[in-house]
Amino acid sequence: MNKLFVALGLAATVALVGCNKEKAPETGATTGEHIENAANQAGHDMKNAAQDAATATATAADHAATATTNAADATATAVDHAADATVTAAKDATAATAGAVEKGAANVKEAANK
Repeated sequence: MNKLFVALGLAATVALVGCNKEKAPETGATTGEHIENAANQAGHDMKNAAQDAATATATAADHAATATTNAADATATAVDHAADATVTAAKDATAATAGAVEKGAANVKEAANK
């Protein structure tokens, strides 16, 4: 009896393995053709992913270059404004110092005349 079950099990296994090599009824392709098609699709997917990554990298580099240029322009503008403010502050300080010296001289002259 055990030998009969073993023989039926082997027959079922051979039948299943044989069926897998036949054309599948839903697509008409063999298992090997399915594997080949999957490999081809994976190759196309990898190529597309590489192209998408290259495009995204180029776009990011362009954005980074633009941002760097804008930052450099903003820095140059800020330096120009700081230089203008420094010149104005120096003029004001010089005028205030000159005014204080003149006032001090006038006070000394007035004190000397008394």
